[in-house]
Amino acid sequence: MAQIAWLPWSAESFARARAERRPVLLSIVASWSQACREMDDTSYADSAVASIVDECFVPIRVDADYRPDISERYSLGGWPTTAFLTCEGALVGGGTFVSRDRMVSVLRKVADAFESRAEEIAANAEADAGKPLAHDGSDSSGHEGESSESALVEATFASFDEECGGFGIAPKFPLPAPIRLALHLHRDDGDSRAAHIASLSLDAIGWGPLHDEADGGFFRCADARNWEHPHREKLLDVNAALIDLYVEAATILDSQRYADRAQDALTYVQNWLGDQVDGGWAGSQRAAPVGSEDRAASGARSAAVDRTLFASWNGAMTSAALRTAHAFHDDALGAFAITSLERLLATCYRPGQGVAHCVDGGSRIAGLLEDQFAVAGACLDAHDATGNIVYEMMAEELARHAMRTMWNERAGAFFDRPVPGAGEAIGLMRRRLTPFGANCDAAIVLRRLAASSGDSEFTSVADTTLASMSGCAMSQGPYAAHYVLALRAARVR
Repeated sequence: MAQIAWLPWSAESFARARAERRPVLLSIVASWSQACREMDDTSYADSAVASIVDECFVPIRVDADYRPDISERYSLGGWPTTAFLTCEGALVGGGTFVSRDRMVSVLRKVADAFESRAEEIAANAEADAGKPLAHDGSDSSGHEGESSESALVEATFASFDEECGGFGIAPKFPLPAPIRLALHLHRDDGDSRAAHIASLSLDAIGWGPLHDEADGGFFRCADARNWEHPHREKLLDVNAALIDLYVEAATILDSQRYADRAQDALTYVQNWLGDQVDGGWAGSQRAAPVGSEDRAASGARSAAVDRTLFASWNGAMTSAALRTAHAFHDDALGAFAITSLERLLATCYRPGQGVAHCVDGGSRIAGLLEDQFAVAGACLDAHDATGNIVYEMMAEELARHAMRTMWNERAGAFFDRPVPGAGEAIGLMRRRLTPFGANCDAAIVLRRLAASSGDSEFTSVADTTLASMSGCAMSQGPYAAHYVLALRAARVR
């Protein structure tokens, strides 16, 4: 069976495309995705497909978890993404899953177009590359359109599903931020409507198809509005966020059943993603077909786990574990969380370089904004739990690294990543984004740092960041909760 010789995203791969005057076939995948595996087993396994790829394209493969910055810019609606680029990295077109019976004709059509209209395609693609990206918040910041908190709360809850819980119609994702906002509104303001929104959503997520009754934990999302037809992969970041949410809900709503659901998900994470020897948590477990022998076979399930330690996800899980340990008086869990944080820092942190997104075979993949502040938040939680000033100092170092390397002076907020190196400044990767949710979450951590360190610079940066995000908050739907939570946290500090 012919196999496609996938190349990594690199300057060398694009140099080859230029030298050979070929378009790039960009495949963006995720190790946990059943659809990605299916496309590999069918479309890309076809000898005719492999032949035309070898003859006419330079094939590049990117793992979306390893390189979320590339995925953010090039994904075309999900994974797998099948994208066609110029040799300069400009996006020409593409889609998601392409079936075996269509793949050859799609590839041939693209190859013929590049051969007959190469200059026209390159010119159009480069012109499009200069336009703002649809999800780039850098041009929508500022005070114009700034709204009251009550209006923002209303906008956050506008898509609440009164019948099935959660937000939106389909596909349905468990969104922790608007549910957490609802919990805080009930706790602080006695808002009964907010309590209803939180309870209905928590019940639907925790006692519906999104929860794995067999093995515990939560699936990633569901295809149907009523949470039916879940995508059965499990991701660390999803479970970390929901564990943290259910622990907080148990406290605010005085609900043992929410505490039990948090404990159930935690047991799954510790059993299947946790490294009980060295600490830390694996990134994901791919889905096994319902009813398959894989679900009962320990070896098969273990092999389905991607053991990579991703910085932001491990930071979030460390924070969730520390808060759970405090709430449940679980000293062993607290000790495991500290061990995990120490391993993460030893693996990913370098003085003056912040934390890497992950380390792959000794190669550091550059850290992103979310990595710096998720790990900084975990360090602050470790400082609260242990009183060890070293963790507070590490949090300061990571925040200052982000302030040095990712600050968007024009927008008054953070870019998603540092200035790309010479080998990374390819196509859409030349652009840095100013992400809404990550900036709001960073402001919360900066406020905590100001309180713990006494350094008012952190307060100033947090205030500037939130002011920058104010102008686009109303357009964020349920994600506006990140902004409102940051505003409310600023008042508490």
